Amino acid sequence: MITGGGGSTKLILLHPSSIHKQGSNHFSNRLWLFIFTSFFLFAFICTLITSRESTAGAGATSAVNSNSPLPKSIYLALLHYASSSNFTTTGGDRMSLAEIKSIASVLRRCASPCNFLVFGLTHETLLWNSINHNGRTVFVDQSPYMVQKIEEKYPEIEVYDVQYTTKVRDLHDLVEQARVQVNNECRPLQNLLFSDCKLGMNDLPNHIYDIPWDVILVDGPRGYYSTAPGRMPAIFTAAVLARSKKGSGFGGGKTEIFVHEFHRKVEKLCSEEFLCRENLVEIIKGSLAHFVVEKMEVNSSEFCPTHSRS
Repeated sequence: MITGGGGSTKLILLHPSSIHKQGSNHFSNRLWLFIFTSFFLFAFICTLITSRESTAGAGATSAVNSNSPLPKSIYLALLHYASSSNFTTTGGDRMSLAEIKSIASVLRRCASPCNFLVFGLTHETLLWNSINHNGRTVFVDQSPYMVQKIEEKYPEIEVYDVQYTTKVRDLHDLVEQARVQVNNECRPLQNLLFSDCKLGMNDLPNHIYDIPWDVILVDGPRGYYSTAPGRMPAIFTAAVLARSKKGSGFGGGKTEIFVHEFHRKVEKLCSEEFLCRENLVEIIKGSLAHFVVEKMEVNSSEFCPTHSRS
């Protein structure tokens, strides 16, 4: 290149190698910028994926923990304090430690969620609700006052009041009537919501009839005098719910049924009539009877074989 000025002339030559060097430097800078940007983009994507996996893992762990069984130490502590504490919910008879353990061991074996229906609010009410960890526990009781008290003090407990129309003094008449109507109103396989049997409890909340109960405890109503409602309807209803069970649930198509104060006339006679002697597993301390009752086929029409009746 020739330039002129001030009477002098200069010749400037651009060597091809210098031009190439400048282009190469420019290309190199762009390459490094691309690598630098790609690295941070890659790091960001990896971090995002890892965080999502961690969150998903934490969620799965949380779900597993929420479905895990009650820790054994807490389980044993609950049994201990329930059998030794002076606390009582209703002032009724308390169970012995052996009786409590029998029911608690079944609940602990029951696959989560375990459906547990309890007739009666008793000293053990809080225990049953706690032992059936992750399951569903429902209580029904004859006393609106006690139901309201539990609802106010322990709102997490599901409890309903129910009206009984029977009397202990009518035991034999009611059982005989059920025998006569066993193929009709008092049949073992039916929807109790529409039952006309005098021993069938048809005024419970509708959803109770649809739940496949795995364990049922009859510990109410209090029925130790002639004009008391007695446990005839509760035992009959438990028997029908077991025979009409929907789905398989815990123990296949079987329902574990406990009847407290089995030594009393009403409890013994109705249990043998509707739960059946051949289904009796054990009697704990002469007071708590444990039955295992299977659901029935559609064409079945008898609670028990004829020879099992008293």
